[in-house]
Amino acid sequence: MREESIRLNEKAIRVKKGRKAARLIINIVVAFIILLPLLYAVSIAFMPSSDLYTMNLNLIPKHPTLENFHQALSKIPLIRFIINSFLVAGLITFGQITSCSLAAFSFSFLEFKGKKILFMLVMATMMVPGEATIISNYLTVGQWGWLNTYRVLIIPYLTSAMGIFLFRQFYQSFPISVYEAAKIDGCSNLRFIFRILLPLTKAAIGAMAVYTFINAWNMYMWPLLVTGDETMRTVQIGLSMLNSVDSQSITMMIAGVVMIILPSISIFIIGQKQLIRGMFSGAVKG
Repeated sequence: MREESIRLNEKAIRVKKGRKAARLIINIVVAFIILLPLLYAVSIAFMPSSDLYTMNLNLIPKHPTLENFHQALSKIPLIRFIINSFLVAGLITFGQITSCSLAAFSFSFLEFKGKKILFMLVMATMMVPGEATIISNYLTVGQWGWLNTYRVLIIPYLTSAMGIFLFRQFYQSFPISVYEAAKIDGCSNLRFIFRILLPLTKAAIGAMAVYTFINAWNMYMWPLLVTGDETMRTVQIGLSMLNSVDSQSITMMIAGVVMIILPSISIFIIGQKQLIRGMFSGAVKG
């Protein structure tokens, strides 16, 4: 009887290990299929044009070279575009985290007339597409003399309804008694936010930071409309300029694409756990 039990346990362990190995193999195959276009783009970036324009399918460069990256950097001021995008995306991310956390605190802990109606109006702005207001926004910033400045790229995006909603969902999970106790001890609202609330909402901050940075990094239509000077362009506009400079050099354009997408992919890889945890928690705790 004991031997039979041991044999059944060993069989169950083998079956469990087999299923785990099968899932691992399937995940590796699916991941490879999904990442194949990206890996092939990186391979093309290191290929000379002679290796690409052939009848043979060259997945790996036979004669690796950095000339494509050198040409991409020399044809357009790509480094300047990357610096601009980092500056714009970083300040937008910081601004949205600050403004959205403060607004969410007001909607969660403070009591004032019309709070629910105001929150409904904020949420209603999520249903308005950006294309519907882009012309009026352009005319407004043009009258203010903001065109071709960092202000026009940053200030219109310093807050978002989605960010306010995300932080509010997190704050709703905190008991109001914590806020009331802090007020009795003489804690101000700002001190309560920065000393107590924000340290406990790192998941929301991480999710908001990753989401906002990637969106700001990939902005195209608004920077294209409000900037005409090359010194104010961002990476997405620079990529289209690279295409117009030499549309025949596919390898050079792919090299530019690789340099542009690496920062956003790195940010996503670093913050993916916080992004998933923040989005999931924000959806459940409300």
